[in-house]
Amino acid sequence: MTADEARRATGARAIRAEALPARIRVTTDTRTLHAGDTYLALRGEHFDGHRFTHDARARGAAAVIVDDAAAVPDGSAALVVGDTKAAYLALAAAARSALRARVVGITGSTGKTTTKDLLAQVLAAAGGGRVVATPANENNEIGVAKLFLGIEAPVDIVVAEFGARAPGDIAVLVGIARPDLGVLTNVGDAHLAIMGSAERLAATKWELFGGGARAVLHAKDAASRERAPSLGAPPDWFDAIAAGDATPTARNGMVVALRGADELVIATPSGASSYPVRSTLPGEHNRTNAAAACAAAVALGLRAEAIAAAVADLRLPQGRYERTRVGDVDVIFDAYNASMAGTLATLDAFAREPAPRRIAVLASMAELGDGSGAMHERVGAAAARAHLDALLVGGAYAGDLERGARVAGIPSNRVVRFERNAEAIDWLAAHARAGDVVLLKGSRMYHLEEVLAGLRERAS
Repeated sequence: MTADEARRATGARAIRAEALPARIRVTTDTRTLHAGDTYLALRGEHFDGHRFTHDARARGAAAVIVDDAAAVPDGSAALVVGDTKAAYLALAAAARSALRARVVGITGSTGKTTTKDLLAQVLAAAGGGRVVATPANENNEIGVAKLFLGIEAPVDIVVAEFGARAPGDIAVLVGIARPDLGVLTNVGDAHLAIMGSAERLAATKWELFGGGARAVLHAKDAASRERAPSLGAPPDWFDAIAAGDATPTARNGMVVALRGADELVIATPSGASSYPVRSTLPGEHNRTNAAAACAAAVALGLRAEAIAAAVADLRLPQGRYERTRVGDVDVIFDAYNASMAGTLATLDAFAREPAPRRIAVLASMAELGDGSGAMHERVGAAAARAHLDALLVGGAYAGDLERGARVAGIPSNRVVRFERNAEAIDWLAAHARAGDVVLLKGSRMYHLEEVLAGLRERAS
């Protein structure tokens, strides 16, 4: 945007206005700053970007955006604002307004990053034009602002992931991104401790549609079914159904379902159509995520045949059911994060792994609130039903995981407690056999990637 547009968007006061660059290209990180960029000094809990304005000038910044005029280097052009974070979000909203692209917003308790990546893949393969998506899981207000400020036109579709750590967070992101289409993967148990209640969690996720975005909802999600009548227009639905299930009925809107691993069904009030697909994604939960991606692509007007053809090449993002060969053992790393619903789904997929022996390493989950103990017991019970030859449990709720597994019938000699990841590595190195498949699942805070790294080191 031009310097004048940036001033209007932020209500800034200019210093050396005549030296401001003709066009503002914003960065918040001096380490990646290019000559001619405008450096915006964000403040955080443990940092203050105003300390680096002189470094930015030395690296070639054409101007700085600050909320403390004393931080402006001598001779620099600057925009002085009331709050740099608010200015950053305002600039991103202005950048969004200048885009002619359609925007898809994706949120949910689980599956949002996977669905975002799958949708970007489907759109790129099925004729969606130039597609830009949130990198990794940069899904808070800073990440969403960075996404829109980094887009270089022309772009046809933007796929933006929205995360929430507190009530009202999704509304802030909607105010920046103004999505045309909103995909809600589900309303589950993730972050219950932070949100305070299931109702508040659901209301926060529902903020996705506060700007009028067309809704794409999960047909099996109870909260979505309950709240759907409050929408201004009938939503579209997505689902993963079994190979022998009946064709879904669409009374209004549209239903898009993956039936088994080899059929895409699109039902509308006027009838249903079926298209052959070939899905290699593990687990019903990932087929559900793929169905969400297909439903969003259909809602955006892409050809159903092209969408169906794209399914065969879909790949999960890093850290989601990621299979690695370590020596003569297969290790499945799915420890990017862990909610109860996500862990149950992963265990269900793991139980279907064709292997002589299955070993699960479960660290605890996080941010589940008052029901954490019971949720871990439920996960332990699911682990017992997954036909495991050994279950390793660790973290703050290891006792609850073990209790649930033992009550569900797993023999006590198959359960191993570990306090540190090094203990899990030692046990696996001593007991895993050729042909075994090992699952690593738990909250990111327990760093189960250390177990994978340790096993690789032992194997080498």
